[in-house]
Amino acid sequence: MGWIIIIILLVLVVLGVKIIPQSRAKVVERLGSYHATLQTGVHYIIPFIDRVASDVTLKEIVKDFAPQPVITKDNVTMQIDTVVYFQITDPKLYTYGVENPVNAIENLTATTLRNIIGELELDQTLTSRDIINSKMRSILDEATDPWGIKVNRVEVKNIIPPRDIQEAMEKQMRAERERREKILQAEGEKKAAILIAEGEKESAILRADAKRESHIREADGEAQAILKVSEAKAESLKLLKDAKADEAVLKLKSYDAMVEVANGQSTKIIVPSELQNLVTASTVIAESLEKTKK
Repeated sequence: MGWIIIIILLVLVVLGVKIIPQSRAKVVERLGSYHATLQTGVHYIIPFIDRVASDVTLKEIVKDFAPQPVITKDNVTMQIDTVVYFQITDPKLYTYGVENPVNAIENLTATTLRNIIGELELDQTLTSRDIINSKMRSILDEATDPWGIKVNRVEVKNIIPPRDIQEAMEKQMRAERERREKILQAEGEKKAAILIAEGEKESAILRADAKRESHIREADGEAQAILKVSEAKAESLKLLKDAKADEAVLKLKSYDAMVEVANGQSTKIIVPSELQNLVTASTVIAESLEKTKK
């Protein structure tokens, strides 16, 4: 009989010992009412009098809710699904605060999302994810405080507009890309034309400079040639003067000059009377010399 009592006591002790792992908590009821919340460690409860009402996790929980139909301010119906990150901060409130807390969070998320999207137009909805996420997190966090839940973050996962809206948006994006492409092409052609014009301008400037330099060199050459001829003539006149050439020699030199003039393009030459007399005298002297020789 004593052994039976001992065995019963051992069984009661074993049944009453509860080991709570890390990041877990157990809510204990005694005779149907809340008694205690067991945190990490070893605990003992009275079998058949105390019972574990709920076993909850204290880790962050991620729930991906199904897409919800919402209507924007400009009457466009779209599908939006959300992801909610929350954590149980009070196991007692989580156990007794609301029936099926996860389902309550999902319904609260759907109604909150509809209220926020109903104040925005389609374009604002597509470009204001951060605003939507921030508003939803604030509203959900405040609403779930009585349930012992802390909402850390809310993310809009997908925004799915109607098919016709998607096609219109795709056409708009395609037109925008084509417009940008044409602008870039036009800018490229403009820059190319500018570069070509600048190249032609520089080439024309270089050709003009080369032509001007050529003319300058030709003029310098002609000037130097004229200067040399003038210097030669001046030198010859100086030599004649130094040699004390008489007037007849000088007149002959003038005649030679007239001969050079006659070799040009002139069709009529005016000979001075002095040169004519000199030519006549030269002719008479030549004829006399010929007769003497005969």
